[in-house]
Amino acid sequence: QAKLVESGGGLVQAGGSLRLSCVASGSGFSVGNMEWYRQSPGKQQRELVATITSDGSTAYADSLKGRFTISRDNAKNTMYLQMSSLKVDDTAVYYCRARLRYSSGTNYSWGLGTQVTVSS
Repeated sequence: QAKLVESGGGLVQAGGSLRLSCVASGSGFSVGNMEWYRQSPGKQQRELVATITSDGSTAYADSLKGRFTISRDNAKNTMYLQMSSLKVDDTAVYYCRARLRYSSGTNYSWGLGTQVTVSS
């Protein structure tokens, strides 16, 4: 069974940058679409930040276009989120989700999240 692990979060000042990573580890699977979500303090729902297909096509939440860039390295089963010009409102737990294909079928898996805190 694959495991998704996010990293790269931390505390940064407004206007700064961070690069998040999400690694899918394990064996016996291939990785399809990958996504970044975030859950802001006090909000119950996770917000879709960006998606990337296995061939590299990307899509972003309208409010984040131009500041966030999603990418992936298929050889490493790793997805990235480069975040720049960070705002206090970007403070959230950032989660990755991936569509995983096994010989027995396909499912989606989530990581446990990485905290991003942007200070003013």
